[in-house]
Amino acid sequence: MSRIPKIDRQREHQANERTFLAWLRTSISLIGFGFAIARFGLFMRQLNVAITQQEPLVNPIFNSENLGTVFVVFGIVAIALAAWRYNQVFWEIERADYRPHRLPVWIMTGVVIILGVLSLPLLLLRNTVFPPPSSTPNQPQSRHLR
Repeated sequence: MSRIPKIDRQREHQANERTFLAWLRTSISLIGFGFAIARFGLFMRQLNVAITQQEPLVNPIFNSENLGTVFVVFGIVAIALAAWRYNQVFWEIERADYRPHRLPVWIMTGVVIILGVLSLPLLLLRNTVFPPPSSTPNQPQSRHLR
């Protein structure tokens, strides 16, 4: 028989499940953000082509599509790690030898900080969508009827 009273084990299992669901929500958010970042970058490039009739210069490595893909992959990895951690904690609760581990929290925090820092250049150093103004101003032409 377990050394923990049944009601306490139940509460611990429920807390473990809530923690897993929080990681699940975080993973879904990362996947959603990644998809949005990747698709919005593609949309902006297509809009630039439609307006300027020129293909914009895009860094082949550091662009919004690749960053969005990294977010999606990280979201998938995060949910896999969360499921593994949930199962590990489940059995620790059952054996009454649960010990919290801080390393996964620090790793996830570090990766999210790195992804956030990598997002900054895409926000701050983006290509302009509209062409630069020409030296002669374009003024609307009106037809004068005489």
